[in-house]
Amino acid sequence: MKAVCWQGANKVQVDTVPDPKILNPRDAIIKITSTAICGSDLHLYDGFIPTMEKGDILGHEFMGEVVEIGSEVKRVKVGDRVVVPFTISCGNCFFCQRDLWSLCDNSNPNGWMIEKVMGYSPSGLFGYSHLFGGYAGGQAEYARVPFADVGLFKIPDGLTDEQVLFLTDIFPTGYMAAENCNIKPGDIVAVWGCGPVGQFAIKSAYMLGAERVIAIDRIPERLQMAQQQAKAEVLNYEEVNVGDVLKEMTGGRGPDAVIDAVGLEAHGTDFIAFHDRVKQVVRLETDRPSALRQVILSCGKGGHVSIPGAYGGFLDKIPMGAAMNKGLTFKSGQTHVHKYLRPLLEHIQNGDIDPTFIITHRLPLEQAPHGYEIFKHKKDNCIKIVLKP
Repeated sequence: MKAVCWQGANKVQVDTVPDPKILNPRDAIIKITSTAICGSDLHLYDGFIPTMEKGDILGHEFMGEVVEIGSEVKRVKVGDRVVVPFTISCGNCFFCQRDLWSLCDNSNPNGWMIEKVMGYSPSGLFGYSHLFGGYAGGQAEYARVPFADVGLFKIPDGLTDEQVLFLTDIFPTGYMAAENCNIKPGDIVAVWGCGPVGQFAIKSAYMLGAERVIAIDRIPERLQMAQQQAKAEVLNYEEVNVGDVLKEMTGGRGPDAVIDAVGLEAHGTDFIAFHDRVKQVVRLETDRPSALRQVILSCGKGGHVSIPGAYGGFLDKIPMGAAMNKGLTFKSGQTHVHKYLRPLLEHIQNGDIDPTFIITHRLPLEQAPHGYEIFKHKKDNCIKIVLKP
């Protein structure tokens, strides 16, 4: 089969690789009909996530048709049309039973690696390094899905791939980010980052009752989408002092909740951001937390800080004094996708949201290397790419 394979920092290519096989009686094989490039994939592309190996298959947003099942798979059958949560979960462990699906105890065979860095292992992830299990990803023609009865979600007739594809990651991720804000009627929410997750976080904040959502970015087409499609008020952080303007926009109180939808490759305009870049190059710091610093300082007293943006390691100069003295509440984590699949599907079916608004590019799988380049460098007004195997 054809698959998008990591070759090293800033290089991917479409190779012919062996077809996946059933390895465990709870496995299924799906023929992929749609997949996507995620902002988190750029962290792999840029070489910031360790334990990637040449030839690893990328991709964690994918869906398709079941073509083979293991002997113990009972809830899905060959021919079912399914989406695949990017977090791999067993369904039976302490964490899965408590709807904390991305913390599954049984799906990361390389948990011992990540425990050395994080203390405990989260779940395995598709196409996201050997730290997270070494699972082949879904930017390919076929994929093996472990724990298939738990990890495959059947899609009813009448919905297109593009309407439901983002249930695999970015729609639930944006929704959980907003849910973590503990939004009350009348609340003002500020969202840093108007990429795909940020756009869904804005839409979700409104669905959960926010009165106003203010979006912060520097890319004109992303700010335009946030304003026109997601109905946010927008700020370009290269043009204004975000903290000062947020105070003015909120009557001096500050946002009730803030969302960091940027993560470890944040850009900044001050000396500390330059310092982050220097330290990252020489591996004295793994991440660039410019956005995280700003959300903490900008959040109003007693507010909530939600962090869906991916961080990989160690951060410098985090203003914990501000966080503690302002009484801020933090919530973060990889998304518990399984928890949100059914309710978010209902939102789509009811017409509350059309997730296709986010798509700017549709490419055949063979053009994935071009897709990574225009997505990384924000060329051709690229915000979200769907790949068709």
